[in-house]
Amino acid sequence: MKRILVAAALFGAMTVSALAIDLPPDIAKRGSLKVGLVPNYPPMEFRDPATNALSGFDVDLGEALGRKLGVKIEWTETSFAEFMPSISTGRVDAILSGFTDYASRHEIASFVDYLRSGPKFFVQQSRATEFKDMAVLCGKKVGASRRTMFPAEIDKWSQKNCAGNPIQFVGTDGSADARTQLKQGRIDAAVQGNETLPYLMDLERGAYAPVGDPFATQFTGIALPVKEKVLQQAVADALDALIADGTYKTLLAKWKLTDNAVEKATINAGQ
Repeated sequence: MKRILVAAALFGAMTVSALAIDLPPDIAKRGSLKVGLVPNYPPMEFRDPATNALSGFDVDLGEALGRKLGVKIEWTETSFAEFMPSISTGRVDAILSGFTDYASRHEIASFVDYLRSGPKFFVQQSRATEFKDMAVLCGKKVGASRRTMFPAEIDKWSQKNCAGNPIQFVGTDGSADARTQLKQGRIDAAVQGNETLPYLMDLERGAYAPVGDPFATQFTGIALPVKEKVLQQAVADALDALIADGTYKTLLAKWKLTDNAVEKATINAGQ
């Protein structure tokens, strides 16, 4: 009898985090959460070259959130352009893919913010001595993904700091294209989020050199349907539970994202 009671107590302790968080009835019944991602943004999400398996901080975080919620994570690969349509049409329940929380996106999605980040200039290591400070970037060709808010942030910084010698912005097809153009000498510098740049510098040792500090502050968030208030709160509660039990900190350290930590889940909701 004692053994039965102990077993029951242990089972209850293991499942209490899932039972304590309310989910929308359809998701609870299905037992899974459909999550969209584009695995081309290491260390946030990518395919392991050795196994082709999904990997990265977002993948680890998603699986940990699933365990807290008591559901299976169904990863759905899509394109960046399909993120918002996928949310609005219900093809996915969430986007967890290094997606920046911008107010312009709040009409369709609400965000549970889980990382602090910021755009940062970088150059080829071979030209690092030419760029001892950010002021040298004025008048230079700087590339960044045109699908992000980096172009607007670069323009804002340029207007504030470059007077009559503005940065010449070059739009690229994503961050990987920006790095390719940088290596080919087609641009002088590039911009990428400081949550990914350290990982890439470690991966391609001696290839890049950062210039200055992040020049804006942004938050990366889990995008959820704007009307799904119960799901938003459930995901926020699950993230707070991961922060409280140390899982979040462990994952940050694993992927070298400690400097990007948040102290608490924040829901930025649309109407």
